[in-house]
This record gives sequence, C-alpha cells and structure tokens, in this order.
Amino acid sequence: MSQGVPVPQHEQRQITDEQFHDATLIWNYHQMGHEERPCSVAIGLGSHDLGVATTAADLYRAGLFPLLVFSGGNSPTTRARFPRGEAVHYREHALNLGVPDETILVEPEAANTGQNITFSRELLAEAGIAVELLLLISKPYMERRSYATCRKLWPEVEVVCASEPLGLYDYIKSIGDEKLVVDMLVGDLQRVIEYSKLGFAVEQEEPEDVYDAYERLLGVGFDSRLISA
Repeated sequence: MSQGVPVPQHEQRQITDEQFHDATLIWNYHQMGHEERPCSVAIGLGSHDLGVATTAADLYRAGLFPLLVFSGGNSPTTRARFPRGEAVHYREHALNLGVPDETILVEPEAANTGQNITFSRELLAEAGIAVELLLLISKPYMERRSYATCRKLWPEVEVVCASEPLGLYDYIKSIGDEKLVVDMLVGDLQRVIEYSKLGFAVEQEEPEDVYDAYERLLGVGFDSRLISA
C-alpha cells in the first residue's frame, strides 16, 4: 500500500491537512525502506500493536527466517491490553496464525527497545544461535529507532527492518485516534534525535523538511508522547 494516502475530505478529522502532511513526512522518515530478504533470525519488538506479531507470522510463512524471538514485558501503555506480557501475547497470536511453537522463543522481561535487543541477544547466545543477519519487526513508525538502537548495541550483525505494510492513513484507522498517532510519531522522532546524544543509539540524519515538520507539530501541541530530554 502506498505511503501518505490522502484522507477523504468527508471524514471526521481531528487534524488539519497541513498537520497530516507534516505527519506523513515524519511517518515516511521513520520507515527504513529495507528490502525483505532471508535472515538468520527475527526479533518481534513488543508494544501495544498486535500487528507486529501478525507481520512476524506473515514473514515466517514467506520463508524469511527459521527462528523468531518475541521480546517484551509490560509497560503502562500495554498492561491492560496484554496482561501476561507483550511477548507472551505475541506468541499466542503467532501460534494462532500457524507459526510452529518450536520456532518461537519468548523474552518476557524487556521494558524498552534497548532491553529488547540486549535481552534477545543474550537469549539467542544461550541457545547457541549464531546471528549474522537480523530481521527487526516493529511498529511502522519505530523502524528507524529500533535500527539505530540495534546498530549501537549489536554492531556486529547486519540489520534489516520490517513492519506491517500500512500507509499513515490506514495506520490511523487501525488505531482509531489521529491525534494520538501523530503524538507517537513526534515522540519517536524526538527519541531518534535524543537517544543518540545519550549513547543509546547511533546517530541518524534528519532531513530539513522532516525536522521542520517535527517542530511545527510540536508547536501546535502534538507532545503527549515526549520524553524529558
């Protein structure tokens, strides 16, 4: 599906056309555009979005990896939705979609992206699994941050990023809240910028038009998912 699908004018909107345009610039920046190819192993990064597990199942059935790690415990935003932990619920969903039990490892403790990578790496090492090419499966707007984090914490592996193949408009429909989605896009871009300064991730260059869009959206209050930088 193409990125930045125009929103029909007759539908109820919480954001303006200009804000949707700015959000689309940031959405496209967050996605790495990597070509899918066979990998040693995949890691599904836990979150509120069950689409990560669905995409992992789809890519497994496409033959892109032989082993899948689901990583994630709980956070304030996922505890109600996934009371037994993100990775546990992801595993159950993937099993229901036909992924064999013996191909799934569960890392149930990680509370952030850095821990997703670190704890999954340790789990794979304990299992004796050699990793050269790693497939990271995340929410669509988290590809760049997960890539930058993995390159910092696991620099010896090559990383390919993947996510549910949705454009921004369809992702907004799946979540059901335009303002919240834009807040999340802005919050993740702030993390891409700030986490490299803190040593949590490698630096990523932000194009001028993307950064300008980010500042405009911040200026009109899309800020509920910011961290204290």
